[in-house]
Amino acid sequence: MIKQSLIVASLLLGLTACQSTSPTQIEDLAIEGTWHIESANGQPVIDYSPAQLTFEAEGKLTGNNSCNNFFGNYVLAGQSLQLQPAGSTMKACVDALMAQEQRVMQVIPAVTQAQMANGKLLLKDADNKTILILSKM
Repeated sequence: MIKQSLIVASLLLGLTACQSTSPTQIEDLAIEGTWHIESANGQPVIDYSPAQLTFEAEGKLTGNNSCNNFFGNYVLAGQSLQLQPAGSTMKACVDALMAQEQRVMQVIPAVTQAQMANGKLLLKDADNKTILILSKM
């Protein structure tokens, strides 16, 4: 009887060892669309500022950094996110908007990850510090 129990246990153990497990697939965040920039590098944006990011299909990125429009690409894999601005317009604005534009453009290349929290899209740097807070428009 003990011998039969050992054989059955061995068979069950062998069968469970043969099961294949698929690697866990992390789904990409649903970030496509236009997002209003609420804060950049810890500072809220000016109320009348048009600062926004638009994540388009196939990795296209466009936006307004407070004063000028810009364009580029983004790469999203799970929660890993890279923003790659490629060019922008070059008009002058009031000093407050120009300073805000600099803050936005400085943090965009530092983004390494994205996270949804309370309806906001949090863009973080390599140190897990939130550097952009966005709300869906």
